[in-house]
Amino acid sequence: MIELLFVACLSTAPTECRERSLLFTGITPGQCAMGAQPELAKWVNAHPNWQIARWKCQQVQTAERDI
Repeated sequence: MIELLFVACLSTAPTECRERSLLFTGITPGQCAMGAQPELAKWVNAHPNWQIARWKCQQVQTAERDI
């Protein structure tokens, strides 16, 4: 599973940011990177008060971790 991880910030308060992610199956990290901008554009269209500050594609870590 591949995760498109991004940080979205409020347009009216650029220091108010939140980490978000979209999950994809059946694609590679490279395919995620190639298709990220259209997916992020869809997200911004659905959330017009937010701007994308940064993003990356990564493999989802499914192993348990000690916290």
